[in-house]
Amino acid sequence: MSRVKKTRKFAAVKRMIGQRDARLKKNQNKGEVEGKRKSKGDEVVREIPQVSSSLFFQYNTALIPPYNVLVDTNFLSHTVQHKLELLSTMMDCLYAKCIPIITDCVMAELEKLGTKYRIALRIARDERWERLKCSHKGVYADDCLVDRVQKHKIYIVATNDRDLKRRVRKIPGVPIMSVARGKYVIERLPDAPQK
Repeated sequence: MSRVKKTRKFAAVKRMIGQRDARLKKNQNKGEVEGKRKSKGDEVVREIPQVSSSLFFQYNTALIPPYNVLVDTNFLSHTVQHKLELLSTMMDCLYAKCIPIITDCVMAELEKLGTKYRIALRIARDERWERLKCSHKGVYADDCLVDRVQKHKIYIVATNDRDLKRRVRKIPGVPIMSVARGKYVIERLPDAPQK
């Protein structure tokens, strides 16, 4: 009698537990640690900036004449280049009384630029303009102006700087004044006359 040959069933293999299986003890410990991390991550409290009470949607009701205009360094230099009178041209643009305000940071920046900007510095030192003291360290005027405008939305920012304009546009309800085509132009002021 011959022995009957046993044939293996096709594709029948013993099932093995993989190294990353959740039923293994070492993987269960890892799962508990990751679960704790995720629960800690959920407790993060995000701060939502307080919306100013003077805003009616994008319309800033705090902006009324006389307008407070925060003047930037290159706005002064462009005014000198185009041979414009600062106060009278501002009033022509807005059809209202304006108070140009120059911060200590802008003055420091103008002084740093040297003799090339001496006429702009002379205009900035005029007694007719209001001066604002800066209590922070450093003399980077853009940060100073953006910070001041975020805190108090009662200013119009006068600048020709692209980066500063981009930063100010992100703040709702703050108009921007700039020098273009030999005159001052204003953007994002709802009451501004269209020319």
